[in-house]
Amino acid sequence: MDGQIAVLLAQDGLVNGAIYALMALALVLVFSVTRVIFIPQGEFVAFGALSMALMQAGKVPATLWMLLAMAAATLVVEAWRHRRGATVDWRSALLWCVALPALACLLILLWRPTGVAGQALATLVLITPLGPLLYRLAFRPMAQATVLTLLIVSVALHGVLVGLGLLFFGAEGSRTTAFSEASFQLGGLQITGQSLVVIVVAFVLVILMFQFFGRSMVGKALRATAMNRVGARLMGVPTELAGDVSFALAALIGAVSGLLIAPLTTIYYDTGFLIGLKGFVAAIVGGLASYPIALLGALLVGQLEAFSSFWASAYKEVLVFTLIIPVLWWRSLNSHHVEDEE
Repeated sequence: MDGQIAVLLAQDGLVNGAIYALMALALVLVFSVTRVIFIPQGEFVAFGALSMALMQAGKVPATLWMLLAMAAATLVVEAWRHRRGATVDWRSALLWCVALPALACLLILLWRPTGVAGQALATLVLITPLGPLLYRLAFRPMAQATVLTLLIVSVALHGVLVGLGLLFFGAEGSRTTAFSEASFQLGGLQITGQSLVVIVVAFVLVILMFQFFGRSMVGKALRATAMNRVGARLMGVPTELAGDVSFALAALIGAVSGLLIAPLTTIYYDTGFLIGLKGFVAAIVGGLASYPIALLGALLVGQLEAFSSFWASAYKEVLVFTLIIPVLWWRSLNSHHVEDEE
């Protein structure tokens, strides 16, 4: 391996690491707030990329009909809860179940955007409400369940979404139009504009997320819920709404990730699983709690994957997922957790 090949591999690792960093950020956020290890995070990536590919082909993505069906089911569940005497926040319910699905219908069915920017906006509006709707239908009724039970539900939900992805998009893969067709030469190294878009957007999104958690009241409420759910509830923080927001952010991050990588590689209905799993490895490096360490873990995963593809391409995935073993071993040595604590 010469220096130029090493730089090329480092560039690929940086681009992949940026996507894995977004995945890790979403996974840590969801787990911190709701205790859900959200296995289907990668499905937001695939659904976002393939929905935009269908719009670019002049078709209506079937995810729109799934969104409308989930919104109707959620409204039925909320009405049933209200009838049984439970307190229902109708403002948030109408936002996720009526306002955003109606906006998605307006953008996709009436506006029918032809430009890349308009199609990306329509895709984000389409995919983002899926997060809180999934939370309300699958996880909120089991909010007090154990982490293991929530994990089992998450795995089952992953299987359902992968099956729906095959039904909606078929077995053939798709690519989308790049956000930038530019190309640069830097010391004999060719850098594509789309790669720069991936890195810049990921960096900006991470900075915005840190600003959101550090400065906004909603972000501070999410942090309080993550630190002490009972204490946050006693201080007046609506923890159920915190779950909605965390899943909405996770869906938004997944959709953005799908839009970023779809021009670089062919996306299939099940591609998101491996992407989400590598983001999960990065999140484990951060202990499913530390955002900065998870981001560093994502860059490590990206570089390991890139250089493994050169040295031992047949074992690339094995080497990446093996990284989780020494991390868990190290954390087990430094953990003082006792089963009775929960």
